[in-house]
Amino acid sequence: MAAGFWAYEMGTPDLGTASAGRAALAKDAATVFGNPAGMTRLDRSQLLVGMQVAVGDVHFDRGSDTTVSGGNGGNASGTTPGGSFYFAQSVTPDLKLGFWSGSYFAGSLQYEDGWSGRYYNTRSELITLGAGINGAYRINDWLSIGGGSFALYGRLEQRVAVNNVLGGGDGSLRFSDDEPGVGGMAGIMLEPIEGTRFGVTYISPVDLDFKDRPSTKNLGAGLQALGVGTRKIKLGLTVPQQVMLSGYHAINERLAIMGNFVWQNWSAFGKPEISVASTDIDNEKADLDYDDTFGFALATQYAFAEGWLWSFGGGFDTSPMSKSERSPSVPLDQQFRIGTGLQYSFNENITVGAAYQYMNAGDADLDVERGPLAGRLQGDYKSNDFHFLALNLSWRL
Repeated sequence: MAAGFWAYEMGTPDLGTASAGRAALAKDAATVFGNPAGMTRLDRSQLLVGMQVAVGDVHFDRGSDTTVSGGNGGNASGTTPGGSFYFAQSVTPDLKLGFWSGSYFAGSLQYEDGWSGRYYNTRSELITLGAGINGAYRINDWLSIGGGSFALYGRLEQRVAVNNVLGGGDGSLRFSDDEPGVGGMAGIMLEPIEGTRFGVTYISPVDLDFKDRPSTKNLGAGLQALGVGTRKIKLGLTVPQQVMLSGYHAINERLAIMGNFVWQNWSAFGKPEISVASTDIDNEKADLDYDDTFGFALATQYAFAEGWLWSFGGGFDTSPMSKSERSPSVPLDQQFRIGTGLQYSFNENITVGAAYQYMNAGDADLDVERGPLAGRLQGDYKSNDFHFLALNLSWRL
């Protein structure tokens, strides 16, 4: 999931709708995270377990203006497993409690040795694991509210080659740290008429204050004398806050449509990248200037036979940066998603599902120059594709 740190894909049935309608669906225990207020629509306690695998194909194409020799870096992505757990407890018909665990923010890239962007990045990994408790209360027949708090564990690792200039091969710099953070979420569910509902979910920002004294290898005598890598570096970043507005409308007993509008506060993201760009020892990290993003999604669900439900949808998210701000450690661009899925209910208690989603993360063209040691890197990602497959089990207790 390298090119899309915010992961809508959490092993839930709405992988098949490209997450369209997430804050308004409220059909199973996944609503504990999707919109906690939606738990009031569940007639009894439920749990949902999801398993997921993501396969990425991310290949950089070196442009003619790149000043550093080397290759394209190979496939910087790979295969990543994942999973999630959701449980909703019915305390009373109007009061619900829920627990969720999973990751909604993660990314990993690793390029081949000796590639032309090695002075910007050779490996970057940001992994989070979250868990939270939410509550929900039905105020009246058409209005419910919900929310709660959660903890987020984050791990950041960055590796970059260092240009020794005078020969002796490249050196290297490695940064690694683990930090906890806390956040909160809140939701509202409105159902003005039966079969039509609207949901709003807010997820707060989470500060992860990574800091470490990087380890170095094979640094030239000049860089060692200047103290490169001897000081503690702070790479504080903020997991962006998000607001999601969703709608759901049942056209008839078999057919329904749903959609999303999403805002994410990427302008507050921070500095998730190290780079030795010059002999100035204060220049060991990059200040990345991002823009807020907006997303849209539409989908449909069709109950084509007894016990069977088919989903299909697509979505689009804008890019948080221009090519002069993009880097090979965080090559974020606009994103297109198409998903489809099937669910089958064996009885009133057990439902199983499978869903597939394709995501194209854009060309992510970049043109950056950070000084004489890092050089200029120019090009784009000739392939930037991700495939997600999820299996889930819903059990009504």
